[in-house]
Amino acid sequence: MTTRPHTGGDTPQPPPPHGRLTALARALIRHRTPVFLLVAAFSVAAALFGSGVAGHLSGGGYTPEDSESARAERLLTERFGAGSPDMVLLLEADTPVDRPEPARAGREFTERLRAESSVVFAESFWTTGDPSLRSEDGRSALVLVGLAGDEDRATRAAQDLVPGLTGEQGPFTVTATGDAPLNDQLEKQSQEDLTRAELIAAPLTLLILLAAFGSLVAALLPVLVGVVSVLGTLAVLRLMAEFTEVSLFAMNITTALGFGLAVDYSLFIVTRYREELARGREVGEAVAESLRTAGRTVLFSALTVALSLAAMLVFPVYFLQSLAYAGIAVVVLAAAASLLILPAVLALIGRRIDRFDVLAGLRRRLPGSRPDGQGFWHWLVSGVMRRPVLLGGAVAALLIVLALPFGHARFGLTDDRILPAGSSARAAADTVREEFPGAATSPATVVLPGLDPGERRADLARYARDLSRVEGTARVDGAAGSWAGGRRVAPPGPGSAAYADGSEGGGTWLSVVPAPGPNSAAGEEHVRALRAVDAPSSVLVGGPAAALVDTKDALGERIPWAAAVITLSMFVLLFLFSGSLVVPLKALLLNVLSLTASFGAMVHVFQDGHLKWLVGDFTHTGQLEVTVPLLMFCVAFGLSMDYSVFLLSRIREEYLATGDNTRAVVFGIDHTGRLITAAALVVATVMAALATSQLSLLKLLGAGLALAVLVDATLVRGILVPAGMKLLGSVNWWAPRPLRKLHEKAGLHDA
Repeated sequence: MTTRPHTGGDTPQPPPPHGRLTALARALIRHRTPVFLLVAAFSVAAALFGSGVAGHLSGGGYTPEDSESARAERLLTERFGAGSPDMVLLLEADTPVDRPEPARAGREFTERLRAESSVVFAESFWTTGDPSLRSEDGRSALVLVGLAGDEDRATRAAQDLVPGLTGEQGPFTVTATGDAPLNDQLEKQSQEDLTRAELIAAPLTLLILLAAFGSLVAALLPVLVGVVSVLGTLAVLRLMAEFTEVSLFAMNITTALGFGLAVDYSLFIVTRYREELARGREVGEAVAESLRTAGRTVLFSALTVALSLAAMLVFPVYFLQSLAYAGIAVVVLAAAASLLILPAVLALIGRRIDRFDVLAGLRRRLPGSRPDGQGFWHWLVSGVMRRPVLLGGAVAALLIVLALPFGHARFGLTDDRILPAGSSARAAADTVREEFPGAATSPATVVLPGLDPGERRADLARYARDLSRVEGTARVDGAAGSWAGGRRVAPPGPGSAAYADGSEGGGTWLSVVPAPGPNSAAGEEHVRALRAVDAPSSVLVGGPAAALVDTKDALGERIPWAAAVITLSMFVLLFLFSGSLVVPLKALLLNVLSLTASFGAMVHVFQDGHLKWLVGDFTHTGQLEVTVPLLMFCVAFGLSMDYSVFLLSRIREEYLATGDNTRAVVFGIDHTGRLITAAALVVATVMAALATSQLSLLKLLGAGLALAVLVDATLVRGILVPAGMKLLGSVNWWAPRPLRKLHEKAGLHDA
């Protein structure tokens, strides 16, 4: 409906709003033209500055930099010019690769690689004679390449080298795989996925807002703020990348989060603005009151999400740390965009906010839209309050069942299978796994920096023999020759001199070829067994499997600290809003139950491979990426607590006014149901768009967050919250007398 000026005669006018946010709103209204110009200039500058952000982001970052495996890799690179290969080239021929013509071409190809300034080492079947680098049918061979510098430099080097090395090369057809080409293809694929997600999320979000508001003008405002927030997000990521490493996936994750939150925050403010117009306020006063009330909600919401994201800072991997920094910056940006842009725009639009009400008839029939306030949410919550044990128990049982698969969750690190099956790096890696089972493409690297292989060859031989006896060891290569099953099976080969290079401090290293895959439980046990072998000097064990062991250990040690950060900050925040010790505790328990159910569903789909059609095609590896559940938990916990704060503040407001717990719960959920539902649908839609990614990690994260938000907005908020509050009655609001006095002085009260 169209809002008219208030002409109620003797009806008292609402009091004029006051406060700092009110003063900000009035200042923005007075200077709205400069505000529009500044926003336009900021948007253009952010778009230009952030347009090339993908090229400045980093792949990887999933392992701790101070772990034993990371130190081993650094020592291998710095002292020996060796280590796990950054790039694996698959050379396929029509004839056996050991015939004269392919052999000559293979040696020339390897030497051409060695001549590149960015190449640290290049070893192939033709230069080493290693039969594991030749396929079982004899028509393919591998070239293992180490690239100079850290992960970013190796990726950039691969971007330069791969176009000139792949395709038809003499008698060979060459394809590239390995970490460096993988990161290059991840970068390109993530940009494609980001564009697709934005094209899906923006129109769907507009439809949701159109259904919630009815007015096309009102629906467009949150989308406008969301677009500005996305442009600002890209600029923030670009700026961060100048000072620290930022994960490649931050671009997809934070733009989705920034857009969703900016739309949500704008939704709160625009909704309140329309309510104030309906109460009879003039345009300027309605804008000021909207910022004073809904603006405070936005600020506390941003604080809630930021505190939850801050918990990721305790984990010693830059994938999570960079997402925490970027996420916090984006939350602040989304809140600032809503608070600074909307007052000026609303003042310009005025009462035309309800123009183009194309869904007026439908909107009047939507849940919660009845003029007596007794729509769908009133009906649902009233029913739950009549049967809290039956309905609450049924939903709790359902969530527990959904959570059960999480009990057998298995975790690993990302590999080439994160890419779609049609990508060249993924296809080459599949061929290597199938046709080169003994190749040292993912070896365990054992570094002995204090052992001179010339003087202590006997000790080195004994150690290599003991390592070869460890269950799961296929072969051990080093300066003492090749060992398998406790016996030396080959003398030192042509490449063995590299193992004994002592030009910068001496020492040597061994390459242990494992039988199990590096991303497996057997691979982890193999690494632990290698580390338990008595070494003749100080030793560091690295490689992909060791990186997985170190990462899981480091993350596991920090999980209690992250949980403490989230629990304490959210408990304090909810206490300041509710004045109760019971309400925060119950909210935390319900959130954990809800998120665990979402995690269980993700294990069922992404680890076990069931119901894959729901999320699109991907390769399930029998594992989840070890960092993703932590990221999901922190983001989803912040979003769910955000809605809990908004809901509980309205319930407490009514409880203080009436003293009736049942009435307060029904009132609070009924009067926030439609708004929070629309906000949750927006975030779930944005995250579901992220799940359309061709990268399985983003697909997992998007689907998991969308499910978590929807479960929280429906089953938890609609059924478990009212059922629990009904059963506890007045106990909901209990707190010791000293804490009640503290809340009276320092509590936060949503206006």
